[in-house]
Amino acid sequence: MSNPVELARSTSRVVIADDNDGIRVLLRVLIEVDDRLRLVGEATDGRQALELVEAEQPDVLLLDLSMPGLDGLQVLTELRQRAPTPRVLVYSGFSGPEIREAALRAGADDFLLKGAEPNEIVDRLARLAS
Repeated sequence: MSNPVELARSTSRVVIADDNDGIRVLLRVLIEVDDRLRLVGEATDGRQALELVEAEQPDVLLLDLSMPGLDGLQVLTELRQRAPTPRVLVYSGFSGPEIREAALRAGADDFLLKGAEPNEIVDRLARLAS
């Protein structure tokens, strides 16, 4: 069995940014039950997401595109002007190749549609962080 210090070092730090309370609860539960991941913060808008990334220095940001204040594309643009920056998995309800391409052009590392299987979500987060 790993000791707590080893476990803390081996888990990837994740920040969730989504204005939907229900989605955040679902994502929080998925992350908390996966021993590869550790939730270090939750944001309900784009500005808060940027503040949390700066404060927590996560390995991965799980980012919604449609949020009040700054939207996800604006967050990506601002994040990519900073260093260091986390890997970013955009988790969006907007489908269509143009949305995915816009997110990737803005600096997302990966894109996943809301409604994806729970295992797919945590696997993508863990893969991005490694």
